[in-house]
Amino acid sequence: MHTFNDQSTSGGRVWTVHITVATIKRVQALCNVNLLDVLDSKSHLLEKLSTDPILLCDVLYAICKDQAESANVTDEQFGQALAGDVIDHATTALLQELADFFPAAKRQVLRKALAKLRQVEEKALEIASAQLDSPELQQQLEHLLQPAKT
Repeated sequence: MHTFNDQSTSGGRVWTVHITVATIKRVQALCNVNLLDVLDSKSHLLEKLSTDPILLCDVLYAICKDQAESANVTDEQFGQALAGDVIDHATTALLQELADFFPAAKRQVLRKALAKLRQVEEKALEIASAQLDSPELQQQLEHLLQPAKT
């Protein structure tokens, strides 16, 4: 089981992400998301969970629904406590727990896919940062800010 801390006003709650067949069925029923599709590259579910914080929040709430109800936390309150680095930690907890759900051979494949996804995300951030630091971008912005000659 993996955990993450939220940003609740009470100093942060700890949420335990535990995936079983019953959890997968609950996520399917509440979110119309089949977590088993992470092994299907055509579904792009792995990327969606990593890049869509709304989908991530909905899936996590469905997974943690029993804990949330015990703590009297609504889905809206749950979502309000997910922002910034918490999203990253929650994504990691979910994807690691999801990998742990599968038998060894599939687990290994999913962990490789997760590692590759992280590499791609890091490279994309490096490229974006380099582009923002480029002198060409600065020149283009300055050109756009110059008053038009009439």
